[in-house]
Amino acid sequence: MAREISPEEKQTATEMLARARAAMDAIKDYDQAQIDRLCQALGWATGNEKTFLRIAQMGVDESGIGDRAGRASKRGKIQGVLRDALRQKSVGVVEVDEAKGLVKYAKPAGVIASLVPTTNPELTPPVTGIYALKAKDAVIFTPHPRSKATTFAMVEVMRQTLKGLGAPEDLFQCVAKPSIPLTNELMAICDLTMATGGKPMVQAAYSSGRPAFGVGAGNSTIVIDDTADVAEAAQFTRISKTSDFGSGCSADGNMLVDAKHYDAMIEALQKEGGYLCNDEEKAKLKKVLWDDEGHRRGDTVAIPAQKIAELAGFKVPEDCKFIFVRQQEIGPDHKFSSEKLSLVLAVYKFKDFAECLNMVRAIYEVGGKGHSCGIYSFNDDHIDQLARTAPVSRMMVRQPQSKANAGAFNNGMPMTSSLGCGVWGGNITNENISLKHYMNLTWVSRPIAEDRPSEQELFGEFYGTATL
Repeated sequence: MAREISPEEKQTATEMLARARAAMDAIKDYDQAQIDRLCQALGWATGNEKTFLRIAQMGVDESGIGDRAGRASKRGKIQGVLRDALRQKSVGVVEVDEAKGLVKYAKPAGVIASLVPTTNPELTPPVTGIYALKAKDAVIFTPHPRSKATTFAMVEVMRQTLKGLGAPEDLFQCVAKPSIPLTNELMAICDLTMATGGKPMVQAAYSSGRPAFGVGAGNSTIVIDDTADVAEAAQFTRISKTSDFGSGCSADGNMLVDAKHYDAMIEALQKEGGYLCNDEEKAKLKKVLWDDEGHRRGDTVAIPAQKIAELAGFKVPEDCKFIFVRQQEIGPDHKFSSEKLSLVLAVYKFKDFAECLNMVRAIYEVGGKGHSCGIYSFNDDHIDQLARTAPVSRMMVRQPQSKANAGAFNNGMPMTSSLGCGVWGGNITNENISLKHYMNLTWVSRPIAEDRPSEQELFGEFYGTATL
């Protein structure tokens, strides 16, 4: 049973909230140009290569998970979020619909409790910070204990940036000594919670009594149909799978391949640095990924392929980038069909697209409903069928999922670090969490010409028929 909050922690939460509200009050009259200037400064301060690399590598060293060499590439997300934020209005009138007589005015959502995951301690604060600042919100960040120093360091950069421009630094605060009771208290007293992390964290946010945007679990699945470019699909899968050692929920976990391309895809994955396990190695791999009760082991999440293999009791080449297994069974008792959060990929074969769709349905019954899937195809009918079938919020076509789901410079998805998974995933929205979710809107309605269809138009063929 979790301990109750201490008097000191309760006082900490109360004081942080008061400082946040005072900071919001200090910028309430800032115009759009002033806010946009602060957002640009914040984007540069956190997203310049030198600063982001330093803090990103600090996050890997502190948490012990993730790719130290590749983590710095995430800074592109800050640029994308800043791009999206700057292209939208957030002060005063933000939308006018003359035909409907509607005008919308933006207002801050309020003080936000932001729960920062250990996989993104350097990225979540600036992404949340830019959107919050754009909406004139304040944010209290609660870091994961395993990466609290990294989160604190990034938030300090954000605070100093504001202070240097004469803006209140308490628009951004970070809990120095995180604990579950303190986090629960902040979620209960703040106006809104942004919960990016595991299922217990999201459930706690929804139980706080305050509005919350959460995310759902991933089990990203990729389909390779008979029209796919096998070499490109293998390359993009490697890019998606190996990003930050597969720590993201969008990293490809299951690959469904048309029988026509199956052998060629196995070979192409090997050329991309994939290691194909034999049956004995697959059995050993299962034991280190899941415990005897079927729960995902934490010590093999987001670590190099060589270390996973070593823990399992076999060796892979030094240049191995990921591990994959042949898999055909799907269901809760077949763990390789569930989320892996690692450099492990399960590869399936299907004989026709109808079977593929049935396999997709079955995989998402195991886990990952509401999150994402993808397809490598030039067949628009197949793309349409998968979109109609898969219970997911986003579907990438010929794109590496972990680089595309949360927005990319070559797709139109809103840039974010938080992916809503809709009712499927137990979330209130299935959108990419972006600026609109950080604002309140006041709708002003003026009278218009009456828009009232005739009863005959409304009731169609049933108008005038016999009634009960």
